Amino acid sequence: MAPSYERPSLPTAAAYPGANAAQTQITQDTLQLGWREFFTDTRLRELIAQALVNNRDLRIAVQRVEEVRGLYGIQRADLLPSISIGAMGSRSRVPFDLSPTGSSITSDQYQVTLNLSLWELDFWGRVRNLTAAALETYLATEEAQRAIVISLVAQVANTYLLERELDERIVIAQQTLATREDSYRIARRRYEVGYASKLDAVQAETLLNQARADRVALMRQRDQNLNALTLLVGAPIIAFETQPLSMIELGFVQEISAGLPSNLLINRPDILAAEHRLKAANANIGAARAAFFPRITLTGDLGTASIALSGLFGADSGIWSFAPSVTLPIFDGGRNRGNLDASEARRNIAVADYERTIQGAFREVADALAERRWLTEQVAAQQATLAAQTERARLAGLRYQNGAAPYLEVLDAERDRFLAEQALVQLRRALLASSVNLYAALGGGTVAHKTQ
Repeated sequence: MAPSYERPSLPTAAAYPGANAAQTQITQDTLQLGWREFFTDTRLRELIAQALVNNRDLRIAVQRVEEVRGLYGIQRADLLPSISIGAMGSRSRVPFDLSPTGSSITSDQYQVTLNLSLWELDFWGRVRNLTAAALETYLATEEAQRAIVISLVAQVANTYLLERELDERIVIAQQTLATREDSYRIARRRYEVGYASKLDAVQAETLLNQARADRVALMRQRDQNLNALTLLVGAPIIAFETQPLSMIELGFVQEISAGLPSNLLINRPDILAAEHRLKAANANIGAARAAFFPRITLTGDLGTASIALSGLFGADSGIWSFAPSVTLPIFDGGRNRGNLDASEARRNIAVADYERTIQGAFREVADALAERRWLTEQVAAQQATLAAQTERARLAGLRYQNGAAPYLEVLDAERDRFLAEQALVQLRRALLASSVNLYAALGGGTVAHKTQ
């Protein structure tokens, strides 16, 4: 009764924007790298492994899978007869004025039976379709759990990268603070000996205090980020040493080709989950169609009965009953038609949801590819900017020492150089994060996540 299932065609382009057509012939093995192979940093791999054991969101997802598996088992049980054994004993008395014999009667009855209760003969596939729908719902929940695993791995990696970025920015801030302390000491001394104005000393002090404030703000951000990482990991993080970004960025992840074909998206767990929901909706149409046909159910029991316990298993004490029933809907006020219409509408919604999920996944991958491509150029441009700002700061210092420029020029140059240093570290971290985001957007290991 269920419609034949056909996977909807991909509502996306064959390749991602900017991909080289010559690179699109890539095997699926590229995307089967588990996170242990994709990430090369030992400390990060330890944190991810710890998160996969302790993260509470993941635990909830695992238990939801178990819950839906149990519901599937309940539905699947309807395919088989439900047989139970029962034993009964009774003793009753009828007073003389109610007895047909005119005297009181006391009677005993004992009975042991095997009972078959309301087993439906599934001629039209109603129960089979409901069971198939429950199975697809279970599989969708299982894929949703895999999606949470991928998301958790990406979150831990990105939070770890931010921790490393903040470590490096704090080192830069400390070095800048030491330099500005020297500058302030020199400016104050020049003012004290009458070689410079008090304004120069005040401006140097302002720059020093700004460096102190920047350092404190970065330390606050690092502590907050560490708290976020601890929450993701689900357990206290022991001996989290300071490690600048520059120490881990070389070979941080395995390289992924920019020319991936878009049809590999179907391996993403959220897309697989959407497809399972679509199959479940398809099966529910079959169950709704079967409701228009007769339902045949069997009920019966087989056992033994006697008025005395000693004769319960004696000769000629067997009892049995068999009660098949057929129910054919004639008039239900349009209930079955309404159920069928609703099931078909849910199937159409599931198709749209499946296509929307694919389109969203396509955009995520395209965004990650664009981010990686343009961030590479942006990092190079920022490195050139930092070099120029460093030279500007040096020249501004020479001009001030020779009396050709006010100290405000030095102040502006030093401030801009510091900002350029900080921005470069942020861009380097964002470039590494783009590779992590691309890995997650592509499904984060289509096979390896089932075993790792």
